Amino acid sequence: MAKIKNVAVQMDHVSTVNIAGDSTFAMSLEAQARGYNLFHYTPEKLSLRDGKVFATVEPMRLRDVKGDHYELGEPERIDLSTMDVVLLRQDPPFDMAYITSTHLLERIHPKTLVVNDPAWVRNSPEKIFVTEFADLMPATLITRDPAEIRRFREEMGDIILKPLYGNGGAGVFHSTRDDRNLSSLLEMFGQMFREPFIAQQYLPDVRKGDKRIILVDGEPVGAINRVPAEHDSRSNMHVGGRAEATALTKREEEICARIGPALKARGFLLVGIDVIGDYMTEINVTSPTGIREVKKFGGADIASLLWNAIEAKR
Repeated sequence: MAKIKNVAVQMDHVSTVNIAGDSTFAMSLEAQARGYNLFHYTPEKLSLRDGKVFATVEPMRLRDVKGDHYELGEPERIDLSTMDVVLLRQDPPFDMAYITSTHLLERIHPKTLVVNDPAWVRNSPEKIFVTEFADLMPATLITRDPAEIRRFREEMGDIILKPLYGNGGAGVFHSTRDDRNLSSLLEMFGQMFREPFIAQQYLPDVRKGDKRIILVDGEPVGAINRVPAEHDSRSNMHVGGRAEATALTKREEEICARIGPALKARGFLLVGIDVIGDYMTEINVTSPTGIREVKKFGGADIASLLWNAIEAKR
């Protein structure tokens, strides 16, 4: 097992993170505590020149202090393959810029371990990858054909409509059978997105919470329940959802056991799945969150478990 010394973090700028709930910050803090040298860069600082991948990075020091949580050193252009580990952690949207960065990082992986594996991140869009386990999901339709969506709502009654490559609860709509706004909503989606949309059967159990389960190297290590605000269908915490402690049900353990081998085969060291009632709705592989909340409610130190897994891979 090779010793880890240098870790680069590809992320949204560290100045923008909310440290109370940011998983990238928690992962980086743990890396720093283990004595690794941290280097920060944003995706637009990546370059490919003559077959080599470069990034303009800044040495980074972190403090778990709100309003004073980071220091960055002088920028330096480096050959990214000189890093031991790269954390691929910028948030979606999962657009062509995101996809291009996975192509570049694929040039240095696995000699430099990229977490998660960039080729499989690219080939496993979060709302499409999950459809490989259709029997674990609510009824789901992927299309941009308005007639298909109308037929789906007629069959299901209430549906959730959302962008196929969105994140964080943005653009998520609950449409009831008698909602007269569906045509306008589909027109708006058609103007905003070139890709298909995703429609899912509405699950009333969402009022009890949308559970985020974290898996490290294919094994469940912790969970939180996210309860939506009274007048919202979305449970994402940054749009008003409330986090609460939880434990895995037998059904959720079965779901994790089913998907675990596929996650390991794809080299996904950190994954967050979303479960409502008895159904899985998403498999998050880009920048899954929930690490700090799990620990806050007395659960596992997932950042430490993740670095244990990364060290074992190195």
